[in-house]
Amino acid sequence: MRILLVEDDELLAQGLASTLTENRYVVDIARDGEEGWLLAESTPYDLILMDVDLPRLDGLALCRRLRSHHIHTPILLLTGMDQSTQKVLGLDAGADDYMIKPVDVPELLARIRALLRRSSANLTPILTWDHLSLDPSTCEVAYDERPLSLTRKEYNLLELFLRNNQRVFSCSAIIDHLWSFEEPPTEETVRSHIKGLRQKLRAAGLPNDPIETVYGLGYRLRPLPQADKATPTSPQRPKKSTSGAIATTSPVGRDQARAGPGSTRSEAEQHTLTVVTQVWQRIREKFLQRVDQIAEAADQIKQQRLSPEQQQQARREAHRLAGSLGMFGLAEGTQLARDVEQLLQSAEPLTIAQGQRLEQMAIALRQLMQQTQSAQIPDLLALNPQPLLLLVSSDQQLLAGLQAEAEAWGMRVAIAAPPEADPSQPSVAASRGTLPPTFCHADLVVLDLSPAAGSTALSPQLLHLLQALNRCQPAVPTVVLDSRDSLSDRLQVVRLGGQAFLQKPIAPAQVLEVAMQVLERSHRGEARVLAVDDDPQVLTQLRTLLEPWGISLVTLTDPLRFWQVLEASAPDLLILDVEMPQVSGIELCRVVRNDATWGSVPVLFLTAYTDAETMHRVFEAGADDFVSKPIVGPELVTRLLNRLERSRLQRQRADLDLLTGLPNRQKFIHDLSLLLPLYTTPEMPLCLAILEVDHLQDVNDQSGYEGGDRLLTYLGEQLRPLLSSQTLPLVANRPVSSASPEKLPLSALPRAHPLLGARWGGAEFVIAFPGVGSGQAAAWLNDLQQQLQTAPPPQQLLHPLTFNIGIAQAPQDGTTVPTLYQAARRALLQVKHQH
Repeated sequence: MRILLVEDDELLAQGLASTLTENRYVVDIARDGEEGWLLAESTPYDLILMDVDLPRLDGLALCRRLRSHHIHTPILLLTGMDQSTQKVLGLDAGADDYMIKPVDVPELLARIRALLRRSSANLTPILTWDHLSLDPSTCEVAYDERPLSLTRKEYNLLELFLRNNQRVFSCSAIIDHLWSFEEPPTEETVRSHIKGLRQKLRAAGLPNDPIETVYGLGYRLRPLPQADKATPTSPQRPKKSTSGAIATTSPVGRDQARAGPGSTRSEAEQHTLTVVTQVWQRIREKFLQRVDQIAEAADQIKQQRLSPEQQQQARREAHRLAGSLGMFGLAEGTQLARDVEQLLQSAEPLTIAQGQRLEQMAIALRQLMQQTQSAQIPDLLALNPQPLLLLVSSDQQLLAGLQAEAEAWGMRVAIAAPPEADPSQPSVAASRGTLPPTFCHADLVVLDLSPAAGSTALSPQLLHLLQALNRCQPAVPTVVLDSRDSLSDRLQVVRLGGQAFLQKPIAPAQVLEVAMQVLERSHRGEARVLAVDDDPQVLTQLRTLLEPWGISLVTLTDPLRFWQVLEASAPDLLILDVEMPQVSGIELCRVVRNDATWGSVPVLFLTAYTDAETMHRVFEAGADDFVSKPIVGPELVTRLLNRLERSRLQRQRADLDLLTGLPNRQKFIHDLSLLLPLYTTPEMPLCLAILEVDHLQDVNDQSGYEGGDRLLTYLGEQLRPLLSSQTLPLVANRPVSSASPEKLPLSALPRAHPLLGARWGGAEFVIAFPGVGSGQAAAWLNDLQQQLQTAPPPQQLLHPLTFNIGIAQAPQDGTTVPTLYQAARRALLQVKHQH
């Protein structure tokens, strides 16, 4: 378990850290509140232990900031003041517990264990799996009451899996949980620890390995064998369906697992279901009252008597419904509410026809909520469901083998009989029939296209099924089996959307291995990798290994062309050979790390040399990882996918301002620089506006930085939906004092790109208006300011939110981001001087 210790007393911090480390915890230390905030915001901790009296940001303010940003990690406060007022303030600030200094170490450890149990899915003091037990209070592990000797990291690994028994941990996630920033290991080290833990558990007599490898994803705690569960059930045989309907087999299928009669649920699931049902029954009437206000607005529209206040109130109610109905599984209701909200956003008077349409949507909403009973709520319980594999075949031997293998891979299985061959049915090219909805619910389909005995052609019905699966939104990935190794069959499968083609007979394990690769590829966005190696055979091998995983590979044998290909391909990751003629991979890595644009791209080395000197040179140059030659396929794929995932998360974090949720300055400059060349004429202008929050320093002085942060956060919350809106207030390019703006759809505007916005820094926000003149932009911003001033402010805002505006327009005020920003800044200073 990983703990963040926020303590400015260095001696106390080191003493506590040593004690916690000896008790198998991983500890990171922050010296002040701001450093603690940065660590807590960026790293998943299991518990935060903090002092109240901290420099820069005190413990109470840090508690409030963490809770206001929806960080629910348990917090244990340490305070030197034994006063009830101080304790009350700490608990009200969001802390879960507190202790008075000097702390009693055994009591501190007991309180930590209690908080960890409370936040964990396992509420018992001792963690168990089958006859394996782990006691956090004594750090002892036993199997059948016989003690096991584990290293510290092996113990930590086992505790991590036992406390999170339904979560899959990648190697990088395990590193984040179990290693401090001062001792980050390689992913190979993690695998070595897991291997050592498995060997010790096997030697202790465990008949089943408790740690399950989830192919391509990581590791998790294996579910207990069926025989060990409280209510054993006999295995179910596949049920053949003659009508193409799905027959679900063990493990239970999606519909049965969620709500079907006879389905089995844990006590926790049943309790959650009961609570959710009670909440729905309690608040449904309030939802219906919101629909009543929408219906009243529709009636007023038909009579042409709708006031702006009524329209705004009805729009707000629709917005609230859109944000809350989805919590109860009413996806259709969410979409209806969004349609209502969009209709009511119009600044033009609504017509009688629009009123009639609004009335119909209100009726549909009311009927949907009145018909929805508690039986539909269990969809909320489908958290991290196992993938559902649909098997379509008439080969009973194949079905039995695939079913058993799929269950061993942790997949749910469903079986559907193939459509009967009927010559009277239309051909695939002419057929436009709809696919049964249940087929679209599958995560993956294995479709047996083998022709019937005596037939020389593939079944048109099966080909139509393959085509229909590819047409689902989103498409259902499909693995095709065929008894003939025919090029024409392969071409048909590819043209109709098949993801993989396998020839029968084939072992079920091979089918599932390919199926898991297809499933992984369908859930992962395509990544681009640039591989540089002077050996073409190595590059061919890399292409064979990586492309099945949905990775676009760009290869290069001439390192002298590296920079040209790098800029042209814009890769997400680099694979470099260490030794190449003329230029080595180490030199290329140094060049990349010295460049501001490409310096953060992950670099993975291929090398036949694993001596200490070579490894030192590789990592000194800035490498992230290495794979030794000859290449071991699974090792390379696992390392590469983990690096890509970590890099993607880092890029997401790097592009956002954490306080407001808006893009940051670097992201804004990058995106706007790409747009500016498209807006170079007066007929196609682009405006850049600066919004500077008024008197932010005064707010910080009066209410502390927390008060200023609340203002900035609130403005970010107001801007985010407006920047992604599908309508924009548009007026002619004229002074702000002209007629009020009218709303038009984006498609009617003389521009092709949405608004861009960001927090520039400090009190400054920026917004770019592509295809919009300065008068239009000023009217939009003034309207926004007026709405913020007239709307009732949230209770947490202790000061009014106002801002000054400066606007510049391309191309006359500048053609680059810096020149436009400086022009807008001058306009802003002029406005402030006038005030």
